[in-house]
Formats: sequence, structure tokens, C-alpha cells
Amino acid sequence: MCATPIGNLEDVTLRVLRALRDADTIACEDTRRTRVLLDRHEIAAGAARLVSLHEHNERARAKGLAERVRAGETVALVSDAGTPLISDPGYVLVRECIQEGLPVEVLPGPSAVPVALVASGLPVDRWRFVGFLPRKRGQRERLLADAAETLVAFESPRRLSATLEMLAQLDPQRPVAVCRELTKLHEEVSRGSAAELAKRYRERPAKGEVVLVVGAAPSASSRGREHGE
Repeated sequence: MCATPIGNLEDVTLRVLRALRDADTIACEDTRRTRVLLDRHEIAAGAARLVSLHEHNERARAKGLAERVRAGETVALVSDAGTPLISDPGYVLVRECIQEGLPVEVLPGPSAVPVALVASGLPVDRWRFVGFLPRKRGQRERLLADAAETLVAFESPRRLSATLEMLAQLDPQRPVAVCRELTKLHEEVSRGSAAELAKRYRERPAKGEVVLVVGAAPSASSRGREHGE
């Protein structure tokens, strides 16, 4: 499992680069995106070494890749950006290898989740990552209203404004950070109350990839303290 840059192509470890050079097969979410990284670091990879593995074909491909590992090959798994499995493909392959008693090695590296959490300026002693926020308004509202810790979530730039408006209705002073295009040329971290950021992104819609970090809901965190959590 090889973590790859979330934006800046220099954010990759020496260990991951060595693994990509040495791998017999590189399973990629998108072979075109991976080739950009390989070319940037002068890693030769013919078409035979690159195999696509994405959400639509992972179940069909996992067993074959596990068989390659059993045959003695080294398979490196990468997603388009960040750490595999974190809202990205790879879980089915990992489970297949574990069930077959095959070794699974995780090479740590970039992930948008801790980058956004630290950049937000919100408490990091208790936090929860929920992946992409639910599309349905009711589910999204319950999740945000019941958060007893700092919440980290991926959000579509098209839905960001509506989500911030919802937060502002729940609690206008709720602390929020919108982390956009992390590590890329147009990186932006906007911090403020839910009401302030709702107004900002109502007037100027967001573009690019967004990680939303939301402070704990006051009522939920109070309940947690009452129960000794």
C-alpha cells in the first residue's frame, strides 16, 4: 500500500519511490494519473506493469492480484492521491490478501485528512473522519448535529455552500475550516464561524477538492462530558 502525493508531486517518501521502482505490478486507480507521478520521478513503467484497480473493477481484479502475490510478485497499490483505502479503492484487495494469508505492507505518507485537521486550528485531541458527507440532507444534518468531536469530511464543491448554510442554521457560531486544494498551487484554508463561511461561499462558490473540518457540536460535546466520555 503506497501513499502518493495529494497535490504537490514532491510529497512522496523515498521508501514509496523505491517500492514503485521495484514492484512487479503497480495497481492504479487511474493509470494516467500514476504515470504522471512515475514520470516526474523518472521511474520507468511499461504498460505491462500498470494495472487499473478502481471502484468499478476491484472485486473482479482483487483475486488475480492476490494470486500474483502468492506467485512471488510484489504488487504496489496506489490511488490517485493520498493513502489507499481512505475513501479510495483497495479494501477488497487487502481483505483478499489477508484471507489468503499473504503479507500486506503499508508504506505511510500523504493523506488530506491529517493535513486538513492540523491546518484547521480546531482541537485534534478527539476527532473523527467520516469520508464523504451523506448526500441526503437529513442524514447530513444528523451527522453534523450529533458530532461530539472535531469532524473531518470530504465534500463536493457543488454541495459545500448548502452544507455551510445547514451548519449556520444549526449553530451560526460553530467553528469551521474549509480546506481547498491542499498542497496544490491554489491551496486555501478558510477559517471562521459557520455563518461567516456560509456567507463567503454563497458569494464565491468553491472550486477544486475540498476537505471540511467542523468543530464539535456544543450540545453533543456537553452530553459526552456528562457521560464521562
